[in-house]
Amino acid sequence: MGRSRRTIPEELLLLALDPTTGTTAQPQSLDLGLAGAQLVELALAGRIAPDGDRIAVVLPRPTGDPTLDSALELLRRRGSPVRAVHWIGGPRLGLRQTYLTHLERCGMVSAVEGQMCGVLPTTRYQATETAISREIRARLDTAIRTGVPPDPRTAALAALAHAVGLGKHLYPGNEGRSSRSRLRDLIRHDPMGGLVAHAVMDVQNGVAAQPRRAPAPGGRQPGARPSVPASGVPAQPSRRGSMARVGAR
Repeated sequence: MGRSRRTIPEELLLLALDPTTGTTAQPQSLDLGLAGAQLVELALAGRIAPDGDRIAVVLPRPTGDPTLDSALELLRRRGSPVRAVHWIGGPRLGLRQTYLTHLERCGMVSAVEGQMCGVLPTTRYQATETAISREIRARLDTAIRTGVPPDPRTAALAALAHAVGLGKHLYPGNEGRSSRSRLRDLIRHDPMGGLVAHAVMDVQNGVAAQPRRAPAPGGRQPGARPSVPASGVPAQPSRRGSMARVGAR
């Protein structure tokens, strides 16, 4: 895989960056979304394919992207197809920081060091290539405004943006309600993106332990479990030391 094209995890993270605060919107669900975005990118690269609600490796050859190849190798080691919800709901400590560091290295964001309460070190991130962020946003806006089916990459990005709750960040307030609704509807235009987006939402809703089933009479989901916290990702320590600092959340 060449580096001339931005990956879906990178684009999702750029969408989530708040240009005013330098922090990421929806940090906990974003961690799940980045894991899901890796699956979509690997599928577009022909390395994995959906098998029902599971993910199967069909071509274990590396893509050339170290972060994606690490995910591909972990999937290969499973030896058999893995349920998307189990993969996305697994531990992904540091994944967001990995992509922030990569974007900084590529010159697309810059890190701004600071302190919280004058004591706790923080790191905030500002997009430096604002034209790239505008182009990503424009693709979503065009798909929402025109209703024309988007390309698979844009459709998958829209599905993941909805799944992690970026709709209110991208289209806030009552005036953004119709745009948020249309963003949700874009989920149907890419089967793999839809599968992964539903898996992200299932993990957040605490239903990852049960296969997706048709609703039971009366609308209740058979085997449904009470909601549990979605990510379990702890506050991340110093960016220079190991993972993201508190301000990058």
